[in-house]
Order: sequence, then structure tokens, then C-alpha cells
Amino acid sequence: MTPSEGCEKHLSTESNSPMMEEVLIALSGLWLMLPALVPNSAAVLFGGGPPVDLGRSWRGRRLLGDGKTWCGLIGGCAAGVALGTLLMMIALPFDAQGLWGFGRYPEAMVVVLVLSLGSLLGDMGGSFIKRRLGRSRGASMPVLDQYDFLIGSMLLLLVFYPDWLLSNYWEGNRWIALLTVLVSVPLLHRGVNIIGYRMGRKDVPW
Repeated sequence: MTPSEGCEKHLSTESNSPMMEEVLIALSGLWLMLPALVPNSAAVLFGGGPPVDLGRSWRGRRLLGDGKTWCGLIGGCAAGVALGTLLMMIALPFDAQGLWGFGRYPEAMVVVLVLSLGSLLGDMGGSFIKRRLGRSRGASMPVLDQYDFLIGSMLLLLVFYPDWLLSNYWEGNRWIALLTVLVSVPLLHRGVNIIGYRMGRKDVPW
């Protein structure tokens, strides 16, 4: 059961209008993707220590760079899983069987883990591409900077939970959820990075 379907069961009959249904589908897209939106910001807070690439280079350039650390990877992934668990706890009294779209427990926990880990792997993939193109750490690369973590999450979902991904972000009118995420992510990404920059946790505001 998707979040929009779960909510519809507990709202008034007025919510069954096509417009309200589309609004709920749009909100469900953001709701389900939250465990993928948090890890990269959390990784900045937990960062430090040895880099994931262990300082290794390929063709004269670092594989990832010092910005991608094991502490950040583990901490960011843990933060995403923690948020996903919180979302499921919120949904539990209303939708114990479907947990508002994440699925049945304990499989829902694995979905959340895939979302979180995929986000960080996607961000690392973006860093790998930047290094190959000769871009230094922190250099801006529009589109890739905003969507690498989202691409990572969705690719990992396609490998392990393709039915979940398609049923929530493509089949029927669920493309509305996908469109909402694609439009919202750059705005959220920019806002969070500006906050991190002003807090002194990021060297650049992008």
C-alpha cells in the first residue's frame, strides 16, 4: 500500500477527488524518498577519518577524494535508516500492513537501507565522475550534484526491489510522485547545502 492509498483510507470522502488523490501521490513521492535525501547531509556531519578510497589514485587522479570517508558512509547510512524507521513508526498506528508505502516489516527495513545506501553510493559515483573529469573536490557540476544520490538510490532499488520502485514511482499515475521528487530535489539540495555552508560544515554552498 502506498502512502497516498493509506492516507485516503483515513481521510474524509472529500479526499477521494482526483485532485486530492494527485496531491497525496505527490506527497507520497517525497515521503518515501526521505531516507535517501538525508544520508548525504548526515555524512557531512559524521565525516572524518580515513577516506573510502584509502588515498588511492587512478591515472593520476584520486578515485573519490578525501571528502568521502568511512565515518561519513556509515553515519549517513545510519541516519537514513533511522529516519526511515521513524517514518514507519509514525505510519504504524494507521497502516500496520503497508506502513504507508514502505511495505511489510521486516522487508520495509531493507527497502529503507537500500534507499539510504544507494544515496551514498550515488554520491560517490558523482565524485568518481568529477575526478575523472579533472574537477577538484567541492567543484560545482550542475545536474550531477543535484541528482547523483537520487540516481544511486533508484538504481539500487531497480536491482533489489524493482516492483517497489515501479509501483510507487511509475505505474498508473504514480509518475506524479516521480515528477514531484525530480522537481523538489534540486531545491532541497540547494537549501540544505546553504545551511551546511553557513554552519561551517561545507566549504562551498552547493
